[in-house]
Amino acid sequence: MTANIEINNVSKRYGSMTVLDGLSLSIKANEFMVFLGPSGCGKSTLLRMIAGLESVDEGTISINGERIDTLPPGQRDIAMVFQSYALYPHMTVADNMAFGLRNIAVPSEVISARVAEAARMLEIGHLLERKPGQLSGGQRQRVAIGRAIVKEPKAFLFDEPLSNLDAALRVRTRVELAQLRNRVKSTMIFVTHDQIEAMTLADRIVVMNNRKIEQIGTPMEIYSRPASRFVATFVGSPTMNFLDIGISEDNGFVSARLPDGTQLRTAIRASGLNGGSHALGIRAEAVKLANGVPATTTGKVDVLERLGDRTLLYTRLKDGSVIVAEDIGNSRVAIGDEVGLTLDGSRTHLFDDEGRAWHNEEPGHG
Repeated sequence: MTANIEINNVSKRYGSMTVLDGLSLSIKANEFMVFLGPSGCGKSTLLRMIAGLESVDEGTISINGERIDTLPPGQRDIAMVFQSYALYPHMTVADNMAFGLRNIAVPSEVISARVAEAARMLEIGHLLERKPGQLSGGQRQRVAIGRAIVKEPKAFLFDEPLSNLDAALRVRTRVELAQLRNRVKSTMIFVTHDQIEAMTLADRIVVMNNRKIEQIGTPMEIYSRPASRFVATFVGSPTMNFLDIGISEDNGFVSARLPDGTQLRTAIRASGLNGGSHALGIRAEAVKLANGVPATTTGKVDVLERLGDRTLLYTRLKDGSVIVAEDIGNSRVAIGDEVGLTLDGSRTHLFDDEGRAWHNEEPGHG
């Protein structure tokens, strides 16, 4: 059985400090939902409220239409995987996985069958007689996930489960989690501050910041059409380029005046824009070396970041602003070179002085 989870106008306070302020969110059955945001944004608190480890000050949380925020954690039919693994060091892997089921008097033959099946899914069958001290960090994390799987809960909650792993193991375990998600059909909520984890694992991402939800969408909706300047800054590596611009209208579309006076026609409708100042946002992959075509603007290369498949050029424009452009992996550009850059106006975004976003009308762009 899986869970539809409804979070309705939920708030959380610690004394005079508000941690979450009127959040509402629907999570579908079998959905892998990722809560993404910086430290202190409230994502782990929201997860712990769903689990019953934190109380709800206002609002309600329901699973399959039944309110659960008044129930104790053990009655919510939810399994949580913690950042710290929380394994019993004196017990074997098999006993760690079985412990919770024994506590609620599940028949031993059922426990054995569930442990064996979880071990098969996680490829840890050969580790069942070992103790946690004999395991690597990645193996211990798989045991912690296995302990959750054997409960056959309505939903799995993951609280930054990869943050204790080194970089290489983190990548490998992230791939394993993505594979596991296809084998275990259940609702899953995963908390992280790592955008790569979110983009890799999520069906939908909830981007959180400063006690509220900034945007909910698929990974590519979040990346291609960020709802705010915060989302555009937080998601994507390198972060989106921002240039202070003036705007005018060109046949119904916004024309942006760049800091050097160059006009760049965008695919953003001019109607509906508010007054005040605006910034132009553009991803590095939409900024290329001119290479024989007319350049939109020119600048001096300050830094080269060679990533193998591509090279990032941190280029300083004449007014001092910096824009990151993308070139081929084996780029011949050198630090100090003056280069011409072409900006793809159809892949630009506008952000007002309150951080709200405007995009082109073609969702495929961005």
